[in-house]
Amino acid sequence: MSDKAVIYCRVSSVKQRTEGDGLASQEVRCREYARMKNYEIAYVFKDDASGSLIDRPGMQAMLAFLRGNRRDPHVVIIDDISRLARGLEAHLQLRAAINKAGGILESPSIEFGEDSDSQLVENLLASVSQHQRQKNGEQTRNRMRGRLLNGYWVFPAPIGYKYERVSDHGKLLVRDEPFANIVQQALEKFASGQLTSKAEVARFLAAHPPFPTDRRGEVPIERISEMFSRVSYAGHIEMPEWDVPLRRGHHEGLISLETWQRIQERLNGKPLAPARLDTSADFPLRGFVLCSCCGEPLTANWSKGRSAVYPYYLCRHRGCPENGKSIPRSRIEGEFEELLQHLAPSPQLLKLAAHLFRDLWDQKMAASHSRKKALKAELSQIERKIE
Repeated sequence: MSDKAVIYCRVSSVKQRTEGDGLASQEVRCREYARMKNYEIAYVFKDDASGSLIDRPGMQAMLAFLRGNRRDPHVVIIDDISRLARGLEAHLQLRAAINKAGGILESPSIEFGEDSDSQLVENLLASVSQHQRQKNGEQTRNRMRGRLLNGYWVFPAPIGYKYERVSDHGKLLVRDEPFANIVQQALEKFASGQLTSKAEVARFLAAHPPFPTDRRGEVPIERISEMFSRVSYAGHIEMPEWDVPLRRGHHEGLISLETWQRIQERLNGKPLAPARLDTSADFPLRGFVLCSCCGEPLTANWSKGRSAVYPYYLCRHRGCPENGKSIPRSRIEGEFEELLQHLAPSPQLLKLAAHLFRDLWDQKMAASHSRKKALKAELSQIERKIE
């Protein structure tokens, strides 16, 4: 029998690793077992992944170690059969992989053997562990669904929100500034048509440095699609796949339900202003100037003369008496320039513009103050962690 051993410990999540002592407790128990057996511990392998997975970093590292030391077989000590896997199929796969790599599986909780009775007990315990995992999953899902039905979001907080404990509510979504203000502006601007596409929304968000971007400094279109699909931004809850119909949530919405519905209508309808493929700097008024006879937009082209080409605007609408008659570009654009010189905004329009700029300025100042406050809170948290 080998006098060398490795220890394998596992918890089901990163949270259990960082907030609990499950890994340490397993390691202590395995080391105590090793001392009783006079085993020399060569290495301790650890994982923080679900028990239904077999492709875990710690497990793969241990198998590689065992294969590299096949000539000097090591005992593999686990605290409990559920630490290897919480599913019968995964357990059998890992059991076979450890044996194939040259490892000898042992545990202070169960005696592994190759006889039929030992394998029956082992398989029964693995099946019980699988049933327990599945039952826990069902219970967790039922509790989450019940909370959804009561109007509470139970999944990771969407960007713009964070979880806080609120009296009589428990963990509740609350605004997370400055992200909440940025997301609110983006959603409202798209709903109103100020931002005409997902690409424009992505550029708007990327222009606000606090908003997270990818390595290229861009906001992925997939994230925009996900934001547009979340009715939680309108203060509501819905999850059809869990049979949870639309209902009012207890959290504050960043936008109204009517605004969210306008977003859905825009997504399902045609673009407000599709880009023209024939837009040219040579004819900036193409499509904007109407024919004086039929009222249809004029098109434009270059006309070839004997020694040069000349720019013209013209009407191509069938049935129009002016169809095909060219108007020199200099004439149309000259008259347009003269018209612009005589245009002047009314006092009412100037007053409205001043109010709009003031509102925009106030929004920018509010976002700046929120960002400053968030940075101070983040700095305080970092300083506490350092201490």
